[in-house]
Amino acid sequence: MKVMKLVVIVAVVYVGIVATFESLLGYFQPESQATLVIATTAGDGIWNERVVSRLDHDGKMYVAANHWPRAWYTQVLENPEVQVTLENGKSPYMAVPVGEAEHQRVDAEHRLGLGFRILTGFPPRYFVRLDPR
Repeated sequence: MKVMKLVVIVAVVYVGIVATFESLLGYFQPESQATLVIATTAGDGIWNERVVSRLDHDGKMYVAANHWPRAWYTQVLENPEVQVTLENGKSPYMAVPVGEAEHQRVDAEHRLGLGFRILTGFPPRYFVRLDPR
């Protein structure tokens, strides 16, 4: 019984750490040279901006849904016409979900560290290629 109680306590603490990390990351949305701002819409005409990590692979630009909160990714699947803000300003892009082979190539080149995966609760990872319009 004590072991089960300890397992439950550890699980609750871990879920709390993941929720806190994801919430703080979503709230502060840190930007750097390795990020971009993607603006998506759910079709209602209201643009929602989100800072995401920029991945370059074979001359193409990708972003990945690496976290459990992923409303932007759901919006991209529903309406792939997005606005991307880079160093030189905002431009229109088409967000294209990648197939399995392309996913494996990009994932192999841009692996996530174990520490990051632990802090984010091991969410599934999905990639989107950003093609200029």
